Amino acid sequence: MAVNQLKAGVVLSYVVLGLNTFVGLTYTPYMLRMLGQSEYGLYSLVGSVISYLTVLDLGFGNAIIRYTSKFRTENKVDEQYSMFGMFLVLYSGISLLTVILGAFLYFNIDALFAATMSSGEIYKARIMIILLIFNLAVTFPFSLFGSVITAYEDFIFQKVVQIIRILLSTVAMVVVLHYGYKAIALVVVTTAFNIFSLIINYWYCKHKIKIKIHFKKNDFKFLKEVSIYSFYIFLNAIMDRIYWSTGQFILGAVSGTVAVAVYSVAITLRQMYMNFTSVISGVFLPRVTSMVAQNKSDKEISDLFIRLGRLQFIVISFILSGFIVFGRQFIILWAGEEYSTAYVICLMFFIPLTVPLIQAIGITILQARNQMKFRSVTYIIIALLSIGISSSMAKQYGVLGCAAGTSIALIIGQVITMNIYYSRKQALAIGTFWKEIGKMSIFPVVYTALGYLLVSNYLQEIKFFDIIFAIFIYSIIYLFVFWMVGLNKYERQLIKKPVGKLYHYFKFRVLSNS
Repeated sequence: MAVNQLKAGVVLSYVVLGLNTFVGLTYTPYMLRMLGQSEYGLYSLVGSVISYLTVLDLGFGNAIIRYTSKFRTENKVDEQYSMFGMFLVLYSGISLLTVILGAFLYFNIDALFAATMSSGEIYKARIMIILLIFNLAVTFPFSLFGSVITAYEDFIFQKVVQIIRILLSTVAMVVVLHYGYKAIALVVVTTAFNIFSLIINYWYCKHKIKIKIHFKKNDFKFLKEVSIYSFYIFLNAIMDRIYWSTGQFILGAVSGTVAVAVYSVAITLRQMYMNFTSVISGVFLPRVTSMVAQNKSDKEISDLFIRLGRLQFIVISFILSGFIVFGRQFIILWAGEEYSTAYVICLMFFIPLTVPLIQAIGITILQARNQMKFRSVTYIIIALLSIGISSSMAKQYGVLGCAAGTSIALIIGQVITMNIYYSRKQALAIGTFWKEIGKMSIFPVVYTALGYLLVSNYLQEIKFFDIIFAIFIYSIIYLFVFWMVGLNKYERQLIKKPVGKLYHYFKFRVLSNS
């Protein structure tokens, strides 16, 4: 059952990813045009500011998954239920703190952005802050149940709820925009669907998993252990917010909402890019935790690191190659000529991000081993450095300077430092990993360079059907050659098996109906 849930979780995660990508590619340009560049910039700016408060999760969500998986492996049922009660109390306190910090932000919005925003924009920002703070205050205690579902590896239910939410919320937002409502209405829709999904998770935990919540006397020794584990997850969350939200905050203060809008388009595409590899690693924390609890050898864990890294590279190298060749034309068609600068910003993000994305299972390994300290502390130092670089360069070079600061920090922290740490302290076979990736990279690098030269010289005019046809031909050649020279026998079989089952299923249905 667990194996089927894991496989289904990966498959359904890709369905969720496909839906999110489809929505991003179709709904986002509609939203950009209906809101306008200034309103979209305001919408993105407020969202990025409020996103800082999401770090108040303090890493507890990840801790719930890890310790629930651990207790299940050890058949400690009562410990699970007591832990759930402890976290519900902690999350309730965090909700109260969120409201207090949100009120402070609400009353100080003028001081932050009065120099670059009109009085009308500040008024809208205040309303959106109230709605988003309410959203967060409700989300924190109810997020316990989503973490429990993940720990119990009930991925099918979890992903089906996500699929339904994506479809319904997108339709609702399209309707809202069609009738002329703007950013505030979008926040209302987002809040309503988020609360609905949280209630569904609570119902499932209570009636299907049948968990109980015990409010017993706290085990301070266990609380200390959880706090240490969560603290470094928390530091990592701060790093993510600094990396990906500070740029919008800085540009909002020094350049205004138009610059924020361009940067936000690049951030949106960056999130899509990252999502393509988070699917595999995202469902493996319970499994890796179980491996660590069973004292599996460093070689077994290292082999998993390499195997999943290769699988992630198959996906990410194709996307990166296509974006390098066709990204500029795509952004102009998708968002408009005024957002063309986002292409360069995306490349500043995508290229260094490729390394941590194909090594994403490394984070899962560190979490399972409860050894996040080095990574989290290192990232905080690098992220703070990126603030200084981005702030300085944004004043002189605008949106490109801001992006360059983030890119430099990514290279130092996530590419160089972490590979040294994985090799020397985690006993992962990094040398073997890069030999494998290096062999797989030869064709993508050469083909991308040739494709870029051809498109730059012979596809000057940006016409929709010409671009689509060129992307189709480029993809067919890429996938065929990469299948022949880039994949090993295991990877080909991994793809052939589900495709073969799908083919025989539809063949049987056709024959049975004829």
